[in-house]
Amino acid sequence: MIKSRIAGVGHYVPENVYTNDDLAKLMDTSDEWIKERTGIKERRFATKHKETTTTLGYEASKVALERAGITAEDVDFIIFATLSPDYYFPGCGVLLQRALGITKSEIGALDVRTQCTGFIYALSVADQFIKSGMYKNILVVGAEMHSSGLEFATRGRGVSVIFGDGAGAVVLQPSEGDNGIENSELHSDGTNAEVLSLSSPGSHGGFHSDDKDQFGFPPEDELGEIFITDKMVKDGHLYPHMDGKVVFKKAVVKFPEVIVSSLAKIGKTPADLSLLIPHQANLRISQFVQKILKLDDSQVFNNIQKYGNTTAASIPIALSEAWEQGKVKPNDLICLAAFGSGFTWGSVVLTW
Repeated sequence: MIKSRIAGVGHYVPENVYTNDDLAKLMDTSDEWIKERTGIKERRFATKHKETTTTLGYEASKVALERAGITAEDVDFIIFATLSPDYYFPGCGVLLQRALGITKSEIGALDVRTQCTGFIYALSVADQFIKSGMYKNILVVGAEMHSSGLEFATRGRGVSVIFGDGAGAVVLQPSEGDNGIENSELHSDGTNAEVLSLSSPGSHGGFHSDDKDQFGFPPEDELGEIFITDKMVKDGHLYPHMDGKVVFKKAVVKFPEVIVSSLAKIGKTPADLSLLIPHQANLRISQFVQKILKLDDSQVFNNIQKYGNTTAASIPIALSEAWEQGKVKPNDLICLAAFGSGFTWGSVVLTW
């Protein structure tokens, strides 16, 4: 059976470094408060009007392509995962294709919107395309520019101190040997979708879901009246909302569960892992999962301290950094795992 392997990996983060002390100048917070709750010390923010989610992804893609030993013209499919696209539509996939200068080939471009789990979903989809023989060089990108949509004020501090900008990319190809992706698992539970969400603007008619039923429908005679309302702006509904305690409780259960399950399907246990690269949501979550799985520090890679939560970009950025630091070596058993909005969660186990 054909396997797919990561032939090249790369990442890019903006030059602008914002420390916790920098954010404390904008809102009622402190370096100690942020580090205690998230483990984050600093993050990167892109330069507005000069950088976008697509340009970040483009820079990461160039590195991944070079390390894979191919050019943009060799790419036959693009999968782009993000929750912060350049435009409401079209998606970033076609914008990346344009940036790479490969529009003449008219290759397909797919956008994935599963937030923090976006890269895992995208990689799993790419794996199936490779296994089927449909494509041979798939560019998989996770990129985010959160800084353009966060509320840098005390009201929004519970979310705005967590996120950062950046991008990571991999090139997926058919494996020439036995190494490659061994197994992937994807899950979701939409019961409490609004717990971690950006609900407005949206097709629910400009009313926040807390005001109406579970779909946010206003009275019938007001449906579709307006896309953005004064109430949405005043109440901060144009910014992300998160109930951190609920997210934490769910994440610390589903994270280890999907890791153990995915490993078991190939006859392995957490003890067999060379490296676990979790989605960089919160250092406390990663540490909790590490403790549950009984992994030592050398088996888990974290870089949220430097970059914050870059959602769909966090795993490919961390994978790229781990590879650069020599922590990812041939024949290593690697697990990539994520949990996020939706809720969605998943894992990919691979032999490097």
